[in-house]
Amino acid sequence: MKLNPKQDEAVKYISGPCLVLAGAGSGKTRVITNKIAYLVQKCEYKARNIAAVTFTNKAAKEMRERVAQTLGKQEAKGLWVSTFHTLGLEIIKKELKTLGFKPGFSLFDDQDTNQLLAELTEPELKGDKDLLNLLKMQISNWKNDLIVPKQAIAEAREQQKVLFAQLYARFQNQLRAYNALDFDDLIMIPTLLLAANPDVRDRWQDRFRYLLVDEYQDTNTSQYQLVKLLVGERARFTVVGDDDQSIYSWRGAKPQNLVLLSKDFPGLRLIKLEQNYRSAGRILKSANILIANNPHVFDKKLFSELAYGEQIKVIATKDEEHEAERVVAEIISHKFMKRTSFKDYAILYRGNHQARVFEKALMGSHIPYKISGGMSFFSRAEIKDIMAYLRLLVNQDDDNAFLRIVNTPRREIGPVTLEKLGSLANEKHISLFAACFEPELSSRLTGRGYNALMGFARWVVELSDRATRGDTLEAVKDMVREINYEDYLYESSPSAKAAEMRMKNVSELYRWITDMLVGSSENPPLTLPEVVMKLTLRDMLERNEEEDESDAVQLLTLHASKGLEYPYVFMVGMEEGLLPHQTSIDEDNVDEERRLAYVGITRAQQELILTYAKERRMFGETISPELSRFVAEMPQDDLAYEMRKQPQNQQQRMEKGQARVANLRAMLKK
Repeated sequence: MKLNPKQDEAVKYISGPCLVLAGAGSGKTRVITNKIAYLVQKCEYKARNIAAVTFTNKAAKEMRERVAQTLGKQEAKGLWVSTFHTLGLEIIKKELKTLGFKPGFSLFDDQDTNQLLAELTEPELKGDKDLLNLLKMQISNWKNDLIVPKQAIAEAREQQKVLFAQLYARFQNQLRAYNALDFDDLIMIPTLLLAANPDVRDRWQDRFRYLLVDEYQDTNTSQYQLVKLLVGERARFTVVGDDDQSIYSWRGAKPQNLVLLSKDFPGLRLIKLEQNYRSAGRILKSANILIANNPHVFDKKLFSELAYGEQIKVIATKDEEHEAERVVAEIISHKFMKRTSFKDYAILYRGNHQARVFEKALMGSHIPYKISGGMSFFSRAEIKDIMAYLRLLVNQDDDNAFLRIVNTPRREIGPVTLEKLGSLANEKHISLFAACFEPELSSRLTGRGYNALMGFARWVVELSDRATRGDTLEAVKDMVREINYEDYLYESSPSAKAAEMRMKNVSELYRWITDMLVGSSENPPLTLPEVVMKLTLRDMLERNEEEDESDAVQLLTLHASKGLEYPYVFMVGMEEGLLPHQTSIDEDNVDEERRLAYVGITRAQQELILTYAKERRMFGETISPELSRFVAEMPQDDLAYEMRKQPQNQQQRMEKGQARVANLRAMLKK
């Protein structure tokens, strides 16, 4: 497909900073991939001096594949395509010495962070989940705004902020003692390093001579600063974004970063991509008219050369159960009439809690479905626990694994004990596990903490020895039994049923390990280190949002739908209080919810159906919500309200009947 004039302009403008304002479905990925090819083939850039940055592994993978197809493997060699966080990690790895980290640092995920924060703040917050969540969010916001603990403490005024700033300092000290980083550090640390160190900054500006950033409207303060520091005075960059699709302010994203660009780079060239290649004309017109209700710095109007398309159906239902039944009935009859596949249909909702009734209705009709963003097997706490034990068995220097399980189940090894152990490990530049056997430890630790730590370390050495020299499978079985993991699950799970399910998952993991250790006629037996490596890789692949090509109806939140497209889209729960969400109504911040509705509408290629319930059970009571204001803001001539349906004439009824008979015949022939 040839580039349109605006896409071509965006590809060929390389002499200065460039902002490409790309509407939904306007072919922005094509612009980025073609621009990379243009830089290499026509402008004598080397691929290794170009970096393209985006937000998800999936988007980075797609971009990498498309560039490889356009350029070929040889020409694309060394090109850097990744997420912001992977780029940050790369800078940290290469600058370890300057930063004063020892090699082999650990990366804390959400669960690791939650656990550490809960332990560290026990005296003040006493395990209060709401306060812990607030603290976690506050720390994340500070890091995204490049505020270090010292500054947070200096600026805090009200009581809670003062406490949170002190806890932030405690949390960072502990991470440092563990030689660990959390997710937000991956952006904050390299950004502060580049800002403070001209030599390091020159090195990275020389490495990346041209920078491309996708989904620019989703950047937060630290990501914006990182981009600025990487492009420097030369300002050779292209950022692609759409202010109408900025839906992540709760994660610190700042759509105003698009406006800030023109202030920071006065020579900025603005190019608008307004031709949409995805949606029928009617769907686009509705999206344009809806989003025009938001204030805009940049005006743009999407247009399509595709057919105008069907009217947008609006279906009223009795309650949420009836809504799910109606959507499923619509899918069944539509699929029958149009001879489509289940994967052509997507059901989009505002909150995950809405999915349950749709799952039930789809299951009841034996329709395959897939929920995006569901928890993967390896994300479950019990699987992460057992995997951490196994990782420590095969590599005693794995600090992250050590930290996860040293006190799970509880062994009376608290944060004070671990901080002293971490400091000793840091001084000696050894792992936490190795530090357990340092003679000095006995002078720093006494009593129960020291004894518990030594008991645990000796047990790991023994078990590792058994696993290596003796019956590996038996050793793994003994491990789960000796830590009393099943008892621990029954004590820590909300119900006996939940504990039973979690233990089932552990048994399933054990079955996989057994199969790999024993081997089969097709697969030779593996060693325990090989098994652990293979399972860890499987975990990484699962988390990389692998594509699933199965024929199934897609269920996903509006947030998760961004960047995707489907022939037929159902937007459900179109009610005041759901979309727009009640919180945004209360805070008078409906603009972002309107952008979310805009994202949902522009996922639809051919047909869009909106549904709402006249009654809905929420928080144990039945409410009667009003139809969402967003439906009223769409062009009413393009909507077909089911309850106001015109009666069909004889001719229309006959045509519909004939179409059904023809479909039936075609199916029988098959």
